[in-house]
Amino acid sequence: MFRKVLVANRGEIAVRLIRALREFSISSVAVYSDADRASLAVALADEAIHLGPSPSSESYLRGDKIIAAALRLGVDAIHPGYGFLSENADFAQACHDAGLVFIGPFAGAIRKMGSKTAARKLAIAAGAPVVPGTEAPINRIEDARATASTLGYPVLLKAAAGGGGKGMRRVDREADLESALRDASSEALHAFQNGEVYIEKLVLEPRHIEIQILGDQHGHLIHLGERECSIQRRHQKVIEECPSPVMLLHPELREAMGEAALKIARAAGYSNAGTMEFLVDRDRNFYFLEMNTRLQVEHPVTELVTGLDLVEWQLRIASGEHLTLQQQDIRWSGSAIECRIYAEDPENNFLPFPGPITYLREPSGPGLRLDSGVYPGWTVPLEYDPLLAKLAAWAPSRDRAIQRMTRAMAEYTVGGIRTNTAFFREVLADPEFQAGRLSTSFLDGFFARRTTAEVDLDAEAAVALVAAMEHGKPTTAPTASSRWVTTGRDENLQ
Repeated sequence: MFRKVLVANRGEIAVRLIRALREFSISSVAVYSDADRASLAVALADEAIHLGPSPSSESYLRGDKIIAAALRLGVDAIHPGYGFLSENADFAQACHDAGLVFIGPFAGAIRKMGSKTAARKLAIAAGAPVVPGTEAPINRIEDARATASTLGYPVLLKAAAGGGGKGMRRVDREADLESALRDASSEALHAFQNGEVYIEKLVLEPRHIEIQILGDQHGHLIHLGERECSIQRRHQKVIEECPSPVMLLHPELREAMGEAALKIARAAGYSNAGTMEFLVDRDRNFYFLEMNTRLQVEHPVTELVTGLDLVEWQLRIASGEHLTLQQQDIRWSGSAIECRIYAEDPENNFLPFPGPITYLREPSGPGLRLDSGVYPGWTVPLEYDPLLAKLAAWAPSRDRAIQRMTRAMAEYTVGGIRTNTAFFREVLADPEFQAGRLSTSFLDGFFARRTTAEVDLDAEAAVALVAAMEHGKPTTAPTASSRWVTTGRDENLQ
């Protein structure tokens, strides 16, 4: 095992990794930008070193600075977390060339699978079903027009070198294609230092289900089951759960998707933790989408249901140990749901809401796990993704997990900024969510149902007011029972 590890990330994932290192008596090194000088990760780490100014292009994306810091402090290995340089094959290779262990797959596997277009080619060769689309990046608008015309609109533009909804655009007509291609490429370049974009046919209202895999450096691979990630805003996941509701009814689908994921991983010579992402249509046909060659944001739900520590296995595998688990050893117990707590305004198209946290009350109790990177007095910076924490709830059944998460959300209070906690309370209470009828367009339907309910409530209030005026009696008009509205009022009263 390692003696000292540098965590090349920030926020809640940096805190998660530093805590894991401490459990194994491994010294931790945090890196930070100007904006993160007073971060929780810096406070918890054994050592910390400054990278540079706040923009990620001058700090967390500067692999040369990170490697120089690691060598200066006598580090054995670097854990990239997720995002930033976690799927950058050149960075993984640079670590190796500098005599440092990159805690993740080898650079060759990242090149095969970290590029979405290369991964599609490999998946096709391995016999896995894929969404129709291009096998190479689109560089000219003429090629984009021809491809989109062949596939048929709507189509989806996607960054070849990253995920998380960055560099992704839905295009419904040819007139919008050129501007969408330009915007997607620009966003991808900013987020991943690679502006390559490819085109897929848009599968309408699919489920987004991913398979967690784990493999050692000696050729042994297993899967740890699925995570349902269908509830998304702006192509970014906000609620994840394990098991998927569809697997509870059709367990054979898990076996089929798990085997497809392992075929692709074997073809890539993959080791360490990774995730194969699939779309599942209404007839339960599934299509390989892409691979994330890193630890996922939503890994806690898999840990809660399987009882395994994925970061522990990442460390063991990267240090050369054998994966002692066999496929038949994996068991899934109960149900876990995770909500991503963001500093954002759900009432204003989920726009980020940075600023100082003046008050913080975090939930606790049986079956809860909170991976947080903030504290009272911390200022949420403008420069980065506004993720504050990940709240996960485990229970013996999905219904009980929803109840437990609802209770936890009622306890969660953040002052000084706006968050999406009240929004989650409404989603958790939504009949479609509770019934497990999920798709990537779920939130579109949710907002339509919510708007209709509010209109009906306003009409009811108007009728009551008119009736009272006619009878000359004072009355109190019905008020919205929305927990979202109530929570907003409560925050304003703090």
